[in-house]
Amino acid sequence: MSPRPAKSSRPAASSVMADAVPGDAGRLTMADLAERAQVSIITVSRALRDSPSVREDTRRRIQDLAREMGYRFNATARNLRLQRSHTIAVVVDMKPTPERPMSGPFPLDLLGGICQELTTAGYNVLLTTGQSQPAAAVQAADGAILLGQGADDTAVRQLLPMGVPLVVWGAPQPGVDPVFVGSDNHQGGALAAARLIETGRRRLVFLGDTRHRENAERLHGFAETLASAGAVLVALVPCDFTFNAGVAAVRGLLADTSGGFDGIFACSDAIALGAMRALTEAKLTVPDDVSVIGYDDTPMAAFHTPALTSVHQNWTEGGVRLAQSVLALINGEHPDSLILPTRLVVRAT
Repeated sequence: MSPRPAKSSRPAASSVMADAVPGDAGRLTMADLAERAQVSIITVSRALRDSPSVREDTRRRIQDLAREMGYRFNATARNLRLQRSHTIAVVVDMKPTPERPMSGPFPLDLLGGICQELTTAGYNVLLTTGQSQPAAAVQAADGAILLGQGADDTAVRQLLPMGVPLVVWGAPQPGVDPVFVGSDNHQGGALAAARLIETGRRRLVFLGDTRHRENAERLHGFAETLASAGAVLVALVPCDFTFNAGVAAVRGLLADTSGGFDGIFACSDAIALGAMRALTEAKLTVPDDVSVIGYDDTPMAAFHTPALTSVHQNWTEGGVRLAQSVLALINGEHPDSLILPTRLVVRAT
């Protein structure tokens, strides 16, 4: 990188005075530090924020020099000058319950990817929930990420009028404008159906609330693949994303003597494990009598006995892509919505 011009030709030093806090060496500016380090002001700014866009050896050299010169980066003054808070609001539209806590892979794996990407880019993350009236947090942020759309698009429609760059996790809603990042739910349903057909299953059950757009797409892919192979969807049972909902759904199916089934596709691993509990209570074995496939490929799927076959969606990668998309919007770019591939993890069920 070319060195800065001599001090006598530097007319814009006053424009970065707000970025400095006086230290032992007097009132220093970012321009002073850039001149001493023989780099540009933007390189100094990025190095002080530990941005990976600056080589590690250069970052360390600039940070060491800043300490020697008594310079401290004044992030508040910088943000005021740029009219940015360097904060992204993450809204989790989920009402936690003892059966479905916020400590599960959703939303924590998504949040991990988001925080990883935003922290690297020098942004703070402000976490709020759809139940806590998130308007103030969103309006004070440079952008917002919404995790979870619920059974309708109410949360999206509440956030859109705020005029803040918005990216949503999930499946696109008809007539709704923001950028979406999500998994290929249609593909996930098709993969589950293909596996059940491959194992000889012909009378299948779908467990999940299709008011959720993601579940509706899973059902579409599932039913479409069954029809193409001559298999039959004998029951569609709406239920929540919980273990007890899966137990109740399958108990109801078993109580109905009008017809049997030999395979179950559940819209979450928790539902699937509940379904397996109900089958065991009824003296049916998995997979000999009934095959079961879940969704999300959570740790409990692998640790259960028998281990649960499940559709995997990469939430951590999804979080990274959500963060990248909202940063692109903030920078005036126009990112497209993104659908990430799913895959089937075959285990014992």
